[in-house]
Amino acid sequence: MKSLTYKDAGLDLQLYDQAMDRLPNLMKKTHTPRVMDLPGGFAGLLRLGSSKKFSRNYRDPVLVSGTDGVGTKLKLATMTGVYNTVGIDLVAMCVNDCLCLGAQPLFFLDYVALPKDDPDLIEQLVAGVCEGCVDADAALLGGETAILPDVYAPGDFDLAGFCVAVVERKRIIDGKKIREGDVVIGLESSGFHSNGFSLVRKAVFDVAKLDVGKRIAELGTTVGEALLRPTKIYVRPVLSLVDHFGKKMALRGLAHITGGGLADNLERILPAGCRVVIDRATWNPPAIFSWLQGLGNIDREEMFRVYNMGIGFVMVVKPRYV
Repeated sequence: MKSLTYKDAGLDLQLYDQAMDRLPNLMKKTHTPRVMDLPGGFAGLLRLGSSKKFSRNYRDPVLVSGTDGVGTKLKLATMTGVYNTVGIDLVAMCVNDCLCLGAQPLFFLDYVALPKDDPDLIEQLVAGVCEGCVDADAALLGGETAILPDVYAPGDFDLAGFCVAVVERKRIIDGKKIREGDVVIGLESSGFHSNGFSLVRKAVFDVAKLDVGKRIAELGTTVGEALLRPTKIYVRPVLSLVDHFGKKMALRGLAHITGGGLADNLERILPAGCRVVIDRATWNPPAIFSWLQGLGNIDREEMFRVYNMGIGFVMVVKPRYV
């Protein structure tokens, strides 16, 4: 009987090592001054204390954590063969959640799972994660690449991410100070972001039977390009406002508009007995939403319930600072 090897079971250690050799240089681009060098370590190190070289120092730091995935948007990456953008989505979904407390992302960890070793694919996926981390000023401090034959079908893969952020205890923005008369400001989205893609795929590919390469005149892109547009990362613009108006506590509440749309996500930060009124006439949802609605004959209320409809992040602000 032949002597079995790990490769016979579906994991090629030589290919795995090739993939791992490509990642340190990608990760290095994300490292902030807080990261401590630890070559070959089993875990990552990051300083939380004070230093002149840090952009922010904290008297009473509170750690904030968040985790998420990309969902079935990953199917679009497989269909198009474009794998270097979904990592941005992964980072965005996590850091934007932590941002809702006014927290600065410190570091990010990723989890990549595939059915077989594929150094090129792993490199593209992690390159997207690194691009998102740079945009969020977060260090990719470590991660896990899991090769799981028989768990994933050929061509499938999965991504998960974990963010740790920090905020000064006295500067936590939790919505408790929202008052009558405060004003809601919406920040534009780049499209669907990473929500509702099961419905997107149902309408676009099952009902309308479109191809990812088909060019859509009203969108000015192909189907694949439009659907793979990465989730916006709001860290820098929002934290610049937090810093500028920090002591005045001009920002009373922050909400990341994901699954559940404007209503559900805003409701999460409202104090008891408080309601918010959103005037839909104050902005025009981008064309991609009406395009999808027409393809699937989707009810308007369902569109607002599932998608951000062009508003990816919301700030509740004291009236005098609008």
